[in-house]
Amino acid sequence: MTAPSQDFRLPDVGEGLVEAELVSWQVAVGDTVQVNDIVCEIETAKSVVELPSPYAGIVEALLVEVGTTVEVGTPIIRIGSGAHPSEFVPNAAAAPSAEAAAAAEAAGDSPGTLVGYGPREASTQRRARRTGSARPGQHAAPTGPVLAKPPVRLAAREAGVDLRDVTPTGHRGEVTREDLAAPAAAPAPAAPAAPAARSFDVPPVQYTGRVTREPIKGVRKMMGQAMSASAFTVPHVTIWTTVDVTATTRLVARLKLDPAYAGVRVSPLLVLSRAVTELLRTHPLLNAVWDEAAQEVVLRHYVNLGIAAATPRGLVVPNIKDADLMTPPDLGRAINRLTDVARDGRTQPAEQQGGTFTITNIGPFGMEGGTPIINPGESAILAFGTVQKRPWVVSADGEDRLAVRDVCTLSLSFDHRHVDGASGSAFLAAVAGSLVDPSGLFS
Repeated sequence: MTAPSQDFRLPDVGEGLVEAELVSWQVAVGDTVQVNDIVCEIETAKSVVELPSPYAGIVEALLVEVGTTVEVGTPIIRIGSGAHPSEFVPNAAAAPSAEAAAAAEAAGDSPGTLVGYGPREASTQRRARRTGSARPGQHAAPTGPVLAKPPVRLAAREAGVDLRDVTPTGHRGEVTREDLAAPAAAPAPAAPAAPAARSFDVPPVQYTGRVTREPIKGVRKMMGQAMSASAFTVPHVTIWTTVDVTATTRLVARLKLDPAYAGVRVSPLLVLSRAVTELLRTHPLLNAVWDEAAQEVVLRHYVNLGIAAATPRGLVVPNIKDADLMTPPDLGRAINRLTDVARDGRTQPAEQQGGTFTITNIGPFGMEGGTPIINPGESAILAFGTVQKRPWVVSADGEDRLAVRDVCTLSLSFDHRHVDGASGSAFLAAVAGSLVDPSGLFS
């Protein structure tokens, strides 16, 4: 007896989302999938998420087109025995309402939770495509979806590159950024490939006509709403100070040679993060939050340290849970992982919730300072400016002299409803002092 087909409905991945955009399919009609194989990627209001299949079988139909925004509970893929695989089925004709989907789930017709959500447990087992035979020396034309991460798809789209024309070199057969930069086969020698772009290097837009309109959605839409709400509901005050951080840069050079930091990309950001997590213990108002509904200031006795990260899809602020309890090497590894995941567009919703204090590192952009906007749910944000060599007055033995020193600017924005100027200034002065002499932070 042939097993019935089963529709996988768009789940709520744990952040209370109402809808999501389908970014890419990782399978095609006719593919064989196992439970927890990744079938597609979706973009929610906070991140790009891989969805694993709750069923094993043959992909019979893809019910949603790439680029379509659908509600939670909408069927997105049909998996069955594969006896009668169909072609692409448009979602508009097949998707029931969210209410109908919820009713079906309550009746047991669909999975109530997302099976295998989190770390990937298995790779997709793909059946050979039915593309016909290729003679020796010929290459079968690629069919079905091309595997590529969302940032790579964005780069290809804006550069006018068809992913089907690119030779993939990724370990799962996916197209990488380096593949986009690789020279195409041609009789004449090609120029060397450009280095991989950083997370904030967005390829130039290919303009057509006098204007280009881009829809506001996903991460960028959430970023705009959050920043607008914060800017117009929280009375911001920004103060700044310029600091001699020569001792910090020298400490960073020593830590890079320390075996305890093997595999850690040590930078001044680690020293600043360590200083912040230590000093928030003695400056609790900067780690608190104003609860308007309850008319209370909530003091938090833990530090979930947020690091603002620029990505091609917009600004995200993942945070390191209980950063104040970590050793310096562990904090460094956590910062490295956080930035790597954000750069790849893989920050999960849970990693962006519950932050208590944020650092925005604007130094890599060459910026000295700014007036950062407080992340919702927090009371302060610290901007870390670029470290550069400047002439500086150094006092020693009762005499002043000019010297070339490593200098940077720190800019602190805080909620002036409960953090007054004295409290904010005292915290910023303490952080600055820790960068001037960081010896006590790593003892």
